[in-house]
Amino acid sequence: MDDNITIIEGPPPTFAPVHDSWLLGLHEGTQNGNVVVTQLRTFNGAALLERCHRAWSSRGSTHLVFRSSDGLERQSPIVAARNIELPEGNLLLLWVHMTQEEQAELAIGKEGDDNDDPE
Repeated sequence: MDDNITIIEGPPPTFAPVHDSWLLGLHEGTQNGNVVVTQLRTFNGAALLERCHRAWSSRGSTHLVFRSSDGLERQSPIVAARNIELPEGNLLLLWVHMTQEEQAELAIGKEGDDNDDPE
């Protein structure tokens, strides 16, 4: 069974670094990297959330599959998910694990960096 969540249309997702203490338990292991979060609009967030829960309850994994701004297909393991029902539709929050190299390629956390100002 394919437990991936694939973005099939629209712009590449934007990711933001997170520093919540509850994420420390999700980041255990030998992999280097951090957990980042993205927000996705969807028609059926509850079904996507259920797909994640089924994979995790069977000790499997699920991945977010997306195209980055350079057009290459990327895949990142989803470590947590939350569906928020809004009047406009569903908003799916996905926390994914990314290596330091992936974060650098996608420029995560670089928007507000004061070190980029010319002197």
